[in-house]
Amino acid sequence: MKTMKTIKMKKVLIALDYDTTAQKVAEVGFSLAKTMGAEVTLLHVISEPIYYTSPGHTTIMGFSNEEDINAIQMDSVDGLKKASQNFLDKSKRYLGDNTIQTLVKEGNYADTILSTANKLHADLIVMGSHSRKWFENIVMGSVTKEVMYHTSIPLFIIPIKQKK
Repeated sequence: MKTMKTIKMKKVLIALDYDTTAQKVAEVGFSLAKTMGAEVTLLHVISEPIYYTSPGHTTIMGFSNEEDINAIQMDSVDGLKKASQNFLDKSKRYLGDNTIQTLVKEGNYADTILSTANKLHADLIVMGSHSRKWFENIVMGSVTKEVMYHTSIPLFIIPIKQKK
C-alpha cells in the first residue's frame, strides 16, 4: 500500500480588507497557520480610495471610533497607506506574534493578492467572504471568487455574516 506524502504548509498569506470583519479573518487565519507551524503575512490592498470614505463605512479597517479615523489623513494615498500599516500593526499586536510580516500594496484586489501570494511562495491564502450590498457587488465584484478562479494555491475562505 502506498502512503500519501504530507504537504507542509510553511507560509500563509492572510488578506484583510477594510471591513469590520477583518479581526475574525485575522484570528481564524492566524490560528490555522499556528497549528501548521507556518509563517504568517498580513496583507491589505488599497484599490479604490473612495471606498474608505464612503457613507456606509463608519469604521475603517478595525478603527472603531471617530478619533481613530480623524487622526489619519484619508484624502491621500499616502494617508491611506499609513492608515493601512497602522491597522496591520494593530492586528499584529493583537495576535501577539512579532514574527508576523505585514504588507500594504496598491492595485486591483484580486490581482494583488494573487501576485503577492506567488512572490511570497505562499502555501495557503486566507480570506473572508461576506455578502455585500448589491451595488458594491456590481462595482467591486467578488474578490474572493476572483482569487479562487485564478489561483493554484489552496484557498481557505472564512464565511463572514454581517450583523443586521
